[in-house]
Amino acid sequence: MRVPKMGDDQEPVPTPAQIEARVGKRLDDVAKILAGALITVAGIMTALGLSSDIVFVALNNESWPIYVASLCAILAIVCSIVALLVHPTRRGNLWETGVLVLGVIFYMVALSVAVIGAAKAASGNGRPTITNVKIDGPRSHLRVNFDVHAKGVETWATVQVFVTPMRADLTTPVRDSVDDYSSELRPDDKGAVEQRVSMPMALPPQAGGISIVALNAGDGTDDVCSAHAQRGPTCTYIRIP
Repeated sequence: MRVPKMGDDQEPVPTPAQIEARVGKRLDDVAKILAGALITVAGIMTALGLSSDIVFVALNNESWPIYVASLCAILAIVCSIVALLVHPTRRGNLWETGVLVLGVIFYMVALSVAVIGAAKAASGNGRPTITNVKIDGPRSHLRVNFDVHAKGVETWATVQVFVTPMRADLTTPVRDSVDDYSSELRPDDKGAVEQRVSMPMALPPQAGGISIVALNAGDGTDDVCSAHAQRGPTCTYIRIP
């Protein structure tokens, strides 16, 4: 009868080549997961409300998070492809590990910046808009109607709205530093401002029209309607015959 020797029931010790091959296979699995970085980032941006229309607006406004997120996602995919092409040797696994670490870094940066880009592009940047403008009645008994809307307004900020009689050139107010209507609107918990204005107004004889201005208060932006500023004012001019 053969007496079993110590270690007969144990698995054979893998050779160095087998160990390197196993490590290489695990690294290849990680590389395959990273290959889906672009799809994952795009899915997260879509889930956060970053539709194709908003992407086009963000690209038109040269929104840097969109470019950075896309570039980092592409670099993560490149790193994963390079890792898959590395031969599973001791030195090759070291190179593959380094490339995958870079891929993971690019992947995490892409996810983080994608969230920032989605929030920034979808917020509206706090710029107010004036819509549904309507003027009814004769000069002596006008009724002015309009809506003010803004998204992404900081919780500490306000949106100021002014209605002012203007001279015939529509650039000079009839009365300096005097407005027929003014208000300071604060955003709700979601950073949105909504107001519907319907007000009576009697134009003085020297007035040729009215101006409606909405701007972010206290952000240091010049309140000139033609100013090239990221959050400049919104202005509407109406000539009254």
